[in-house]
Amino acid sequence: MCGIVGYVGGGDCRGILVEALEKLEYRGYDSAGIATLCDGKVVTVKAKGKIAEGLIPRLKLPGYDELKHAKVGIGHTRWATHGEPSDVNSHPHGNERIAIVHNGIIENYRDIKAFLVKAGYTFESETDTETIVKLIDYYYEHRFVKDINSAVDAITRAVSELSGAYALGIVFSDYPDKIFATRKESPLIVGKGENEYFIASDVAAVITHTKDYYLLEHGELAILSLTNGGVAGDGGSGAAGKAGGVCDGEVGAEVTFYDYHGGVVEKELLRVDWDSEAAQKGGYEHFMLKEIYEQPEAVRRTLSPRITDGKPDFAECGLTADKLREYDNIFIIGCGSAMHAGIVGKYVIEKLARASVTVDIASEFRYRDPLLGGNDLVVAISQSGETADTLAALKLANGAGCDTLAIVNVVGSSIAREAKMVMYTGAGPEISVCSTKAYMVQCVFMYLLAFAAAFAKGKITEDECTAYTTQLLAIPEVIEKCLSDVTAEQQVATRLTNTESLLYIGRGLDYALSMEGSLKLKEISYIHSESYAAGELKHGTISLITAGMPVVAIATQTALAAKTLSNIKEVKSRGASVILVATNAALADGGVGGGIDSISADMADYVIEIPHVSDLLSPLAAVVPLQLIAYYTAVLRGNDVDKPRNLAKSVTVE
Repeated sequence: MCGIVGYVGGGDCRGILVEALEKLEYRGYDSAGIATLCDGKVVTVKAKGKIAEGLIPRLKLPGYDELKHAKVGIGHTRWATHGEPSDVNSHPHGNERIAIVHNGIIENYRDIKAFLVKAGYTFESETDTETIVKLIDYYYEHRFVKDINSAVDAITRAVSELSGAYALGIVFSDYPDKIFATRKESPLIVGKGENEYFIASDVAAVITHTKDYYLLEHGELAILSLTNGGVAGDGGSGAAGKAGGVCDGEVGAEVTFYDYHGGVVEKELLRVDWDSEAAQKGGYEHFMLKEIYEQPEAVRRTLSPRITDGKPDFAECGLTADKLREYDNIFIIGCGSAMHAGIVGKYVIEKLARASVTVDIASEFRYRDPLLGGNDLVVAISQSGETADTLAALKLANGAGCDTLAIVNVVGSSIAREAKMVMYTGAGPEISVCSTKAYMVQCVFMYLLAFAAAFAKGKITEDECTAYTTQLLAIPEVIEKCLSDVTAEQQVATRLTNTESLLYIGRGLDYALSMEGSLKLKEISYIHSESYAAGELKHGTISLITAGMPVVAIATQTALAAKTLSNIKEVKSRGASVILVATNAALADGGVGGGIDSISADMADYVIEIPHVSDLLSPLAAVVPLQLIAYYTAVLRGNDVDKPRNLAKSVTVE
């Protein structure tokens, strides 16, 4: 949700912080700010609104020239949870002596605030974060000697009283060469540059400066320090409690990691496998459009290392055929698009492997007291690997003794580390808040899991498994065909631009797909949209149909096409404007006759034909026009496609 950055080094601290915050804009935010250490005090600048419209103009005001000399600072993009978006509620919080930035939610902040008010503190904001900085200040103020150990002790004592999730970047005016960083639940990394160090919510914030980073674990404290000459650290070995290294006379930095007992922690230096160019638009108007067109290659990257002798191979994570054969139940958990990918997985796994699959919204799973056993598999799906509800549900499954498998896109993320087994998708960085290629490769994993489970259980033969896998390997070419001509999707978008409400309908896998199509549209176009199983129309939903109301109908399943077309006639006869997404084979072989060519104007106003693909794999192709419809509709409505209002890319709080 919120984004945290920090910098220690010889570069332009102010410029680096702002640049890093801009890299985190995709996470969603409503305000931004920075705090730098200048002339023995903390100088904070923050503003409501977009960085370009709020923070940057404010930094140009008289009085802030001194910031250009800063070498140490922290920054933040805020997504409001406690208190409305405003300058006062923006981060950083603190005073001229101490300031912090915070990602997460403190559940017991009211109790802490009441204690601090009795101790004489006053509060300016409505945030939970202000209680953290004042609690640290309280413990620091009550230390007889003010030294680095006092600062560490104040931080340690304060966070020990916090209930909830947090990632913190902290600066003290008494230690103008240092940043203190710690975390619980919320993500935070330490980036290692050339004689400089960073803190960030994710690597994307600092990828233009470094690919190397350390993962900060729960309960650890990192101290990033500026060095002015002399040898610092060990010169940057691959694993170190203290890392750094500068030549005599050269301004640089070092970092040391501690546990909360004060012991130095040895850490492994990690490296991302993508560069800053992958996080740029590359000539596309928006990241979302770029990422839609990146889907064929993302599927290839995901499939390539997981196919051996023509069959799925999960050896990298230890998910063996023996395990798949013996599981009593499979649970799939996720949020939003990840959950929708899980629903596709349920249909395919149950159809092929004849295994019981339950799909849950992660936030419901963790609270409904699910019936879990030691012989069950729980699959957690998350793009960021930091989704708070999914992480909590995964911990619940681990506690019940289940086998757990994480399907994530971010190496070393919290969900990846919590799961007993992990598979990394090949999506690469996904910057747009609206997920497209991440959803696509999550679905691909569901198919691989279905094929592997069905073969392990003896429900399909080796030849059948190889045939299914071969079809899946051909999907990138099918997606490319879908992207070769987007005229129909653009025409549909012009129809939807001024609508207020619409429905998505389908049956079977088409219903699973309609959920994702509806979510994509509402996320970025802000048009009210709902998805329904087509067979449920007569059980209440059809009362919503009014003259001209758009209905997006999906018909790619041969056995269900005739029934879906009957439902289409029902809404059409009541005045709906029908947009039909279908395969020619499903219509022709489903008893319609004539296929796509048989669809007349009195049945559908717009028809988008999907290239030939098997019914089973149709969601991987049919989702592409639904993504494009959502994209072009949002563009025509003048919306901020990559950063839709009120949404965040990585939801790290409940």
